[in-house]
Amino acid sequence: MTGKWVKFGFKQTWRDVRAGDLRLLALAVVIAVAAVSSVGFLSDRVGRALERDAARMLGADLVLETPEQASQQWLDEARDRGLSAIRVWRFPSMVGSADGDLQLASIKVVESGYPLRGELRTTRSLTEPDEVTTSAPETGEVWVDPQLLALTGLSVGETLQVGRKALRIDRAITYEPDRGVQFVNVAPRVLMRAEDLVDAGLLGEGSRVGHSMLVAGDELAVGAYREWLRPQLDVAQKILTLDEGRPEVRRTLDRAQQFLTLVVMIAVLIAAVAIALGARRFSQRQQSAVAVMRCVGATQSTVRNVLMLEFALVALAGSLVGLLIGWVAQMGLVSVMQELVSDELPGVGLMPALQGIYAGFWLLFSFSVPPLQALSRVSPAQIFRRDVPAFPLHSVMGYLLAFGGFALLMWWIAGDPKYGFGLAAGFVGAAVLFSLLGVVALKVVDSLRGVLGRRVHWRFAMAGLVRRKGATIAQVSALAVGMMAILLLTIVRTDLLQGWQQTLPPDAPNRFLINIQPDQVQPVRQTLAKAQLDDLTFYPMVRGRLIERNDKALLVEDFESPRAQRLLQRDFNLSYAASLENNGRIIAGREFDPEAFEVSMETDIATDLGLSLGDEIVFEIAGQPVKVRITSLRQVDWDSMRPNFFAVLTPAALDRQPQTFITSFHLPLEQAALTQTLVRTYPNLTVFDVGAVLSQLQSVLDRVSVAIQGLFVFAILAGAVVLAAALSSSRDERVREAALLRAIGATNRQLASAQRIELLFIGAMAGLLAATGATLAAWALSVWVFEFAMQWSITPWVLGLAVCMPGAWLAGSIVLRGVLRSPPLLILRNEA
Repeated sequence: MTGKWVKFGFKQTWRDVRAGDLRLLALAVVIAVAAVSSVGFLSDRVGRALERDAARMLGADLVLETPEQASQQWLDEARDRGLSAIRVWRFPSMVGSADGDLQLASIKVVESGYPLRGELRTTRSLTEPDEVTTSAPETGEVWVDPQLLALTGLSVGETLQVGRKALRIDRAITYEPDRGVQFVNVAPRVLMRAEDLVDAGLLGEGSRVGHSMLVAGDELAVGAYREWLRPQLDVAQKILTLDEGRPEVRRTLDRAQQFLTLVVMIAVLIAAVAIALGARRFSQRQQSAVAVMRCVGATQSTVRNVLMLEFALVALAGSLVGLLIGWVAQMGLVSVMQELVSDELPGVGLMPALQGIYAGFWLLFSFSVPPLQALSRVSPAQIFRRDVPAFPLHSVMGYLLAFGGFALLMWWIAGDPKYGFGLAAGFVGAAVLFSLLGVVALKVVDSLRGVLGRRVHWRFAMAGLVRRKGATIAQVSALAVGMMAILLLTIVRTDLLQGWQQTLPPDAPNRFLINIQPDQVQPVRQTLAKAQLDDLTFYPMVRGRLIERNDKALLVEDFESPRAQRLLQRDFNLSYAASLENNGRIIAGREFDPEAFEVSMETDIATDLGLSLGDEIVFEIAGQPVKVRITSLRQVDWDSMRPNFFAVLTPAALDRQPQTFITSFHLPLEQAALTQTLVRTYPNLTVFDVGAVLSQLQSVLDRVSVAIQGLFVFAILAGAVVLAAALSSSRDERVREAALLRAIGATNRQLASAQRIELLFIGAMAGLLAATGATLAAWALSVWVFEFAMQWSITPWVLGLAVCMPGAWLAGSIVLRGVLRSPPLLILRNEA
């Protein structure tokens, strides 16, 4: 018996394909899978490229920091796995000319092969552009910061005395990939080879040396090595992540991935609407065929099995075609993206393909359950009538299953239940709200029929809207949800990206001035003001270690989090201010009382250390305890490229402590010599150039902008399918109505005008609702996900009306083109 219905199911599928009943549904599946897989392929490849470039910002795929020299066993194990592994030493030392003053420098000693990832930028002349180099200095040579040249009076080509060894200055360093924006290492850099370290005699008993091991190679091999290494590390040893090594870059990369993920989820949203409409259309078209099947003895289970087989075949064929289109499409986008990445993008991964297939099968079956349930309940008597409930109320479980599968896919794509479920729930809620507003709008239309219905075509149009209430509401809601997704993507493409880019404006600070003494603040400010660099903020900076909470000592062993343990092992950079206005956004607590001993903590640090509002904590500063009460928690904008602090105290608590000052400013390229002047005048100052870091962050912005521009076409295609499916759902009913009206004297011109008015009304309603929903969704994303201010604009409403009204009219003219040409007598005979 099973074989018979399977054979019949294949025949029925072929028959429905030829008749056109499955074409719209199959097209919806193809578009769904193509959109999800193409976006997924590109997002996956770009995401892995960004992570790869992040490794370049660390100088390696894996960086281990340890107080002792890395074990030779660890190096050998890495090399046995086919990985590159080198050691790095960092320590302070005095350097200078053979007969000149000595200066404190930060010595960095590297082995051959450094850097394993990324590239150094150096120059042999400070008056010429720098160039890329991917190797370390040769033995007997050093590369130095330009600041050290200014301090020592030396030039490139001269000799620098490093310990007992004289080394030739071969280049000046303009960018170092793994240096990061860390203000504890304020001395200018000297980069030298490990072979020169012993002869220099710099290291001895009790030397303060920081050790690192850099590892790079195949992604899977590095991951396996990381898992092998991790259990052997103690608290003092840590594998450096981008969060800790380059925190100024981490948030930008996270936002880039969030933008790409949002594009994927929007594609899924539109695809889900298209599939739901396609399934509903198929259900309407199949009512008579199912009634005939029931008349010849088919049971409900047989009908259900045949329909499930049809849908499985459609899902399989649509998914395979969609994957092929998605793969081809992302190859085209890659050709555009390729120029924006430093190397070739990684290969296509398996996960986006699985997500595409899952989207095709799960969305098709989950959103098809309600109409399939309605079809399986068709009785033989219904061969004489065609009434299938638009949204059967007895299919509540089917709708719950549909939403569950949809939300699960969104979670899988987003990787964050709050992000994925939140967006899914938001769009489902929007669909419900749009339906309710559609009901209200139709009641208004019904009440205005007497006023506006004096002209025949207006009366026909308004009567049709009200008479087909269910279809009208479904069309408005579906079109509004689809257009809402497209408009949201438009806002992401413009307003949100613009808001993101404004977090990194062209005049973002590219220089940090560190170690300014209190008596130097005013003269340094005046020097910068003469160069038209005024309106600067000088932040006091005090070093202190957190030692107590609520009269109980904070011990490393009390915390399981490695980050919390490391925080307790090092000094904080503390600052003080009378107000928190320029020190982040207060998310809990209150403003300072400048005369009290209070502190505001950065929210993530407070969470890691288990600190809460009202806690009394103690910092040890210059050997003395300072007790303060936590009165607020702040959210700090780390990617602003301005000085930020984990803890900001009141002046009463810190202004008498030993302190230096820090400031940041944007220095135009033509004024680059100013920093050398400052260093010569105030030798204790350290100038930190983050221009290369800003260039990297801007590169990420450019990549994401191009990706979103290219991916926008898939939202348009999916939206077109939604529009066609929504309008075709009422095609049969419109044919019958048109035949009846023509039979009683209506002209084709009147019916065409009435149809045009209906379509324009549906488009206007959908456009207004979509624009409002998309703007609110974009605002919610900007506040709770991307965390920056959105650029408000009237553009979504203009686009909503400008696209939906003519779009609904044009699509309706195509989809419903045969409605007005059907012979009335033939239609009425078929209805008899």
